[in-house]
Amino acid sequence: MKATSATPSTSAPVAHNALPPPSATSNARSSRIAPHSHIKGLGLTSDGLAAPDGAGFIGQTNAREACGVVVDLVKSRKFSGRALLLVGAPGTGKTALALAVSHELGTKVPFCPMVGSEVYSTEVKKTEVLAESFRRAIGLRIKETKEVYEGEVTELTPAESENPLSGYGKTVSHVIVGLKTVKGTKQLRLDPTIYEAILKEKIVVGDVIYVEANTGAVKRVGRSDAYASSYDLESETYVPLPKGDVHKRKELVQDVTLGDLDAANARPQGGQDIMSVMGSLVKSGRTEVTDKLRREVNKVVKGYVDQGVAEVVPGVVFIDEVHMLDIECFTYLNALLESPMAPTVILATNRGNALVRGTTDIVSPHGVPVDLLDRCLIVKTDGYNREQIGKVVQLRANVEGLKLGSGVLERIAEEGERGSMRYALQLLTPASILAGLSGRSQIEVEDIGEMNELFLDAKTSATNIGADGGFDGGKMW
Repeated sequence: MKATSATPSTSAPVAHNALPPPSATSNARSSRIAPHSHIKGLGLTSDGLAAPDGAGFIGQTNAREACGVVVDLVKSRKFSGRALLLVGAPGTGKTALALAVSHELGTKVPFCPMVGSEVYSTEVKKTEVLAESFRRAIGLRIKETKEVYEGEVTELTPAESENPLSGYGKTVSHVIVGLKTVKGTKQLRLDPTIYEAILKEKIVVGDVIYVEANTGAVKRVGRSDAYASSYDLESETYVPLPKGDVHKRKELVQDVTLGDLDAANARPQGGQDIMSVMGSLVKSGRTEVTDKLRREVNKVVKGYVDQGVAEVVPGVVFIDEVHMLDIECFTYLNALLESPMAPTVILATNRGNALVRGTTDIVSPHGVPVDLLDRCLIVKTDGYNREQIGKVVQLRANVEGLKLGSGVLERIAEEGERGSMRYALQLLTPASILAGLSGRSQIEVEDIGEMNELFLDAKTSATNIGADGGFDGGKMW
């Protein structure tokens, strides 16, 4: 089939195996556009009502307002240990709603997405995969007030002395470091072990650093902005000169997850010899964490929380295609929801009445056991009409930088209503390639017509299957 326009074009014909003509924006940096790149949030007003077209969302007003209530509950930490179940037909925006919830919560709240089939791993148990996801969705914000020396390095002079253990060579006895702030300067005499940390951090004169007074740990913050140059591209990070005195008390905030703590404690620390290095190479990539280790981590975290040093930040676990879990996973999921440290759980499924996986006689709504359904707030997503499909297509075309000719939007919306919205959205990029091969900068109606000749939507493909399961009465191969 020819990949050219059905109508004559004023531009020169382009061969099928030729590259599309270069566009005016070919030199601009292009970023990967994901299926939900246009979703920026739930698009709610200040009083919690869904705007008709807000934050990339079209329609789904009831579902968006319900998710807005859940976001408020998560932020107020009154939804931990509960579950939200998103149900609806394929292509109605369940995954988009979960991503919008993550946008509304912000980057400080952990969001851990997974698919139900991820639990079937050959390396670790099914329950271990679920437990690991739950632990990665629970954040720990550690706040420490430390006594530090902070400033821009003005002097870095190691002092050498004769090595007492050998008559040959010299050793570093101490190091003189000069630090400068807006308020003044200070010269420090530091231990040679701190000098090793300075060399490891690759610190030079002009860097802004801080040294912890209690532990001697050295951290490079960045390069002083006094050394900033006028390069167009530069990998260096410039920071302003620190304010206050060189010697000060500073509050440091670090965000980690319980999954990070579990992994750090479960991974054995080997030596630097060749056998330890070779052993670490042949070991499995994933390490299963025991319940005993998790209890020990929880005990340490509880101690930090009681001292006021740390704060637990419950996040969100999103399990898409939850009907792919089996009865063992659902039972374990109930136990995880009842645990003291449980995040918010968002589930999504497109099944109606379905057999619960792992059983032979239990049919349940959405393929989820009834005891877990009782714990869920259920939100239904609605289908899209032709007008809403047209708005979504126009939004995606704007995100992808595509131009639509006269009548194209109505034609694609018609295809989306006949087939599905996903099929309508998938026509955009191939149609733009055909338009480019024909020497046009915008998609025309004939490009969409040729797309329908080249590709089939799911409903059309289903009608081509014969009664015996083959294509047009034939046998499948």
